[in-house]
This record gives sequence, structure tokens and C-alpha cells, in this order.
Amino acid sequence: MTPQILDQITTLQEQRFLLPGNYTWEEFEKIEALTADAPGLRITYLDGCIEFRTHSEKHEIIKSVVAILLEAYFFEIGIKFIAVGSATRRAKEKSASFEPDESYYIGEKKEHPDLAIEVNITSGSIDKLEKYKRFKITEVWFWENNQLSLYGLNNDNYEQITQSTLLTELDINLLVRCVLMPSIIEARAEFIKGIRQ
Repeated sequence: MTPQILDQITTLQEQRFLLPGNYTWEEFEKIEALTADAPGLRITYLDGCIEFRTHSEKHEIIKSVVAILLEAYFFEIGIKFIAVGSATRRAKEKSASFEPDESYYIGEKKEHPDLAIEVNITSGSIDKLEKYKRFKITEVWFWENNQLSLYGLNNDNYEQITQSTLLTELDINLLVRCVLMPSIIEARAEFIKGIRQ
């Protein structure tokens, strides 16, 4: 899907709102329970900060296309994986609760996924990497401004990397180019062709 087509999507825009104040875990759980029936509302908690967000159609399209292509790569190369989507990561002792847009175990299931992907249409207000660091997720990929930024965990800190250490043969530029194509059918065909070359 080209940037121009993505910009023409006119559904509700993605919104983020940082709740003023500082909240205990117990207060967070009460707020979470009060908003549990709000459709499409996601809540992130980190060190007393609570952020509400909703996702736009544009966000969901990009998230889905990235997942479709990445999973096509896994199948094509023969990489064993377990897709766990936006399963909530939460722990009171880590003072964090959040949902990545997509997440994967590469190989066998472990305590936490190896790879998390987050699509940011609007800038976030809670530290994007700190929440992942608490769960020792090996790589975090952020889609922002029609680009993919990769971060790898090294000595308990994330460093920006240009190539995935989990998926060493994956051409990131090819992935980005195909995500931006106007047709998912053409994008998948182009992506598979690029993988096989």
C-alpha cells in the first residue's frame, strides 16, 4: 500500500492519551476493569504512568501486512515460530503492562517472545523500549513514518540495529518496500520472489 493510499484512509485516527498523575498497580487494575468494555481501547502501564490508545484502520492495515509478510518468510525459509499477536505482557513486579501489535517466539516457546513489533502512527508518550526491556524481549521493531527501525537487546539495553540478529537472512528493505505496495497480493508475490533470489 503506497503512502498516498495510506494517507487517504479516512476512518477514525489513532489517538493516545497519557492519564495525568501517578498510579499504583492496584489503581491501574481498577482503571483497567472500569474500561474493560470500551471497544478498541488499549491500556499501557509503566512505572505509575497510564496511557490509553485507540488504533486507526491505517494502523491495523500496516500491522496485518507486516505480519502476513513476516509469516510468509517463516514458512518459505522453514523457520519454526509461534505467533502470539498482541497477547498482553504484564507483571506487577516489573511495574509494566502492555500489548505489542505483533509478537513471535522464534523456535520453541520460552518465558517471553523473541520478537515484538509495534506500529506507531502517532508518537507515543510512554518510553517505547523500557517496557520491552523489562520482559527481556530480544528484538523490538517499530514501524514509524513508513520505515522499520530495529532494536536488539544487548547487555540489558537496546541498541538500534540495521539487520535482525534473529532473522539474519531477512532483507529489511524488501520487507518495507512490500508493506508499502498498493496490493497485498502483489506485495506477497514480490516478497516471496525476493526471498528466493
